Amino acid sequence: MITRYAILLFIVCNVILLAMAGCSGSSDTTEIRFWVFGAEGEVVEQLLPDFERENPDIRVRVQKIPWTAAHEKLLTAYASNSLPDICQLGNTWIPEFEMLNALEELHSRVDTSGIISVEDYFEGIWNTNVIDDELFGIPWYVDTRVLFYRKDVLRDAGFPEPPRTWSELYQLSKNIKERAGTEERYAILMPTNEWVPPVLFGLQGGSSLLRDNGTYGDFSGDEFKNSFEFYTDFYHEGLAPVGITQVTNIYQGLTEGYFAMYISGPWNIGEFRRRLPDYMQDNWGTAPLPGPSEGTPGVSIAGGSSLVMFNQSRFKDEAWKLIEFFSRPDIQIRFNEISGNLPPRLSVWEISGIKDDIHIRAFYEQLQYVVPLPKVPEWEQIALKVQQYAEIVSMGRMTVPQALTALDREVDRILDKRRWILSRADQKE
Repeated sequence: MITRYAILLFIVCNVILLAMAGCSGSSDTTEIRFWVFGAEGEVVEQLLPDFERENPDIRVRVQKIPWTAAHEKLLTAYASNSLPDICQLGNTWIPEFEMLNALEELHSRVDTSGIISVEDYFEGIWNTNVIDDELFGIPWYVDTRVLFYRKDVLRDAGFPEPPRTWSELYQLSKNIKERAGTEERYAILMPTNEWVPPVLFGLQGGSSLLRDNGTYGDFSGDEFKNSFEFYTDFYHEGLAPVGITQVTNIYQGLTEGYFAMYISGPWNIGEFRRRLPDYMQDNWGTAPLPGPSEGTPGVSIAGGSSLVMFNQSRFKDEAWKLIEFFSRPDIQIRFNEISGNLPPRLSVWEISGIKDDIHIRAFYEQLQYVVPLPKVPEWEQIALKVQQYAEIVSMGRMTVPQALTALDREVDRILDKRRWILSRADQKE
């Protein structure tokens, strides 16, 4: 006869066995943490099921973080030794976390990878992840800046094709302004609350922006000074509006003819297609940026985000598998289809056919001519100072020499700590 004690013992044993089986199963599965910023978090969650089906021993815990909170959260996690295994990192943030010695160096993994090939990436984009010949990230998606323009306005101003050189850009702008007569119309919108336009012109003019291994500003140098004068002439001659107060939004401004050209990035392709009226859809285009002289487009900024691993991770092999997964051409094609973000691999542009898109083609051409911004942790502070002095000059409150001398002085102060750290490193050697 089965006693109540025997039944109870049977139940207890089964509970223990089930618990042991559960523990055994969980010990065979590794969980890695992946931090993703902005809208990319939603895209990642759509792609991860395929990764986990292919790698049943790995589970990925995604944490979605707004861009506005990302930098502070990363620094807090660094201070508390709680950084994730893998993370999306904006290219301009890589130097900061490399200086903190937080990032895993990836050259050896790339050398043995059957998926990631250096030659298949835009050179300027790949280079944003390289510091002192060491590799700290794998490009995930890219962005850069090109010229958005009104086809009909350019054609009426004598330019059936967009400008290819600085001199053509200037002459076109003069033509547009002359045709506008006394109307409040401009050739190009370069908002003075943005640092990108003056930096672009400086890079195109051959300036490195900083000198002596990124320890001093070089904005007073001839290359940047000449470029900055060209840029500020557009404001002083009424070819570009000072400020953006008269424009409700750029889509309305372009439609109404308040301006005819605008320097922007790939996110605006979708916005132009959604927000411009139907009669404007065949009347706008994109083109590589004009350069100082004939022959090649002007250089643009190498932007975007990369995937990095933190060196405190206990699951580096598993994290690397995830980076390789997101680097596969088939996954990059799906990522582009869902998010609209531009892929960093040349082969993906060919396979997917996105380079044949009438508005995206200019980005493919421009990405052949991109350069990284200065690889210093202080770049974002410096960029803000560039924007401030560009606005001051555009409003006529300072001359170009006065502004650039003051800008170099402020940038040198920002870089004080960098000079001190590098001098200490040199002493130890």
